[in-house]
Amino acid sequence: IKMAGDSSFPDVDSDGSEKNEEMEIVVNVGGVRQVFYGDNLNQYPETRLAELINCLSGGYDSIFSLCDDYDPGKREFYFDRDPDAFKCIIDVYYFGEIHMKKGICPICFKNEMEFWKVDLKFLDDCCKTHLSEKKEELEEIARRVQLILDDLGVDASESRWKRCQKYIWKFLEKPESSYPARVIAVLSFLFILISSVVMCVGTIPDLQVVDAEGNRMEHPTLDSIETACIGWFTMEYVLRLISSPNKLHFALSFMNIVDVLAILPFYVSLTLTHLGAKLMELSNVQQAVQALRIMRIARIFKLARHSSGLQTLTYALKRSFKELGLLLMYLAVGIFVFSALGYTMEQSHPETLFKSIPQSFWWAIITMTTVGYGDIYPKTTLGKLNAAISFLCGVIAIALPIHPIINNFVRYYNKQRVLETAAKHELELMELNSAEGKAASSKSELEDLVREGKEGPFYSSRLKVSHSDTFIHLLSEEKHYRTRLQSCK
Repeated sequence: IKMAGDSSFPDVDSDGSEKNEEMEIVVNVGGVRQVFYGDNLNQYPETRLAELINCLSGGYDSIFSLCDDYDPGKREFYFDRDPDAFKCIIDVYYFGEIHMKKGICPICFKNEMEFWKVDLKFLDDCCKTHLSEKKEELEEIARRVQLILDDLGVDASESRWKRCQKYIWKFLEKPESSYPARVIAVLSFLFILISSVVMCVGTIPDLQVVDAEGNRMEHPTLDSIETACIGWFTMEYVLRLISSPNKLHFALSFMNIVDVLAILPFYVSLTLTHLGAKLMELSNVQQAVQALRIMRIARIFKLARHSSGLQTLTYALKRSFKELGLLLMYLAVGIFVFSALGYTMEQSHPETLFKSIPQSFWWAIITMTTVGYGDIYPKTTLGKLNAAISFLCGVIAIALPIHPIINNFVRYYNKQRVLETAAKHELELMELNSAEGKAASSKSELEDLVREGKEGPFYSSRLKVSHSDTFIHLLSEEKHYRTRLQSCK
């Protein structure tokens, strides 16, 4: 291999008679040799391989700016890159598109494409989907790590109210942050269960009392327990609203709307009970109060705040709208067809229960879903045959979309567990890198501090490794060291 100071130069005629289209170069990537011709490479002149053709006349400085090593005798360029990814990338010169092989990290493959200066537009759409999914995962990991770092770091420039607000938010929203926060989460969960049990038990006639007008009402003890639970829910919601970093987003969140719907009926019914009698008839007030009490069932959805399983189920159903739409479409078509057939076949029987096609919808629904209440049933032979075919088709229609929905739930659940584990590993790696970065300077700092006699609280703070000093890819443009997110391992 000739050095940069060598005056001789590789195999290019001084008069430039050798044309780029007829040139032949050899590229060695990680031990894999590949021969390229100029006519193929010049199709994409902005790529690194195409630049190799023109770099020979620019000297060794130009050559080594593009490759890791060069053999002028063989006219062979050496690259210390991934050969598997390179085999995929060179397809762009022959087929005009690139397919990423299985087992290659999408982010690493994107970095390889950037190194070879191949535009991402040549990547096939199916491979772009994998790349976008990987980017979303890394962004989610970065977001989770940043939230943890924000909780660990304390900004001294913040006011006392801001620090108190952040502490209340973490105390109520993040049970994993401390032991008292876990206790509060358990208490909130118990209050939800108690309130739901009281709502159900209050409807038992033996536990109800009769007022002066002879109307049944809930037992005073149960009413007191209900009031205490509503007081807890109200205090919890107000504190979370006050400490929320983004109050508009907090108020419009689905789970927070559920919290309002669980609390509001109590205060509205209380207002109607004390003031509504003066504005409307007493019977109308009682009907309105009973209707509002039914809205208390919304508080059972508050359990989703403390259950990761329910949250996962909700997100999985949101991602399964297509499958759920197919299920409803299959059932709707079957209900319409079999209800019309059942009505037509049962008209010959004098005691038919199928009075109209809309009324037959109910029979078709409970038949196709294999519920079968028996309030409406066919009496003719053809009608019974139609019923048998309808519930067989119903079983098939329901079973077909269920498997994709279950797969979506399992995939999302496993993905959340992987992201949670990856975020923890990233924090551990960041803390380790931060400690290694400061270990080299800690000895000299210790000697300086001892020499200057600076001991005490300032002394310990200088030596302490802070979590807020760590670094995370996707959140900072600096590249001090490689992290798990950068290497995609």
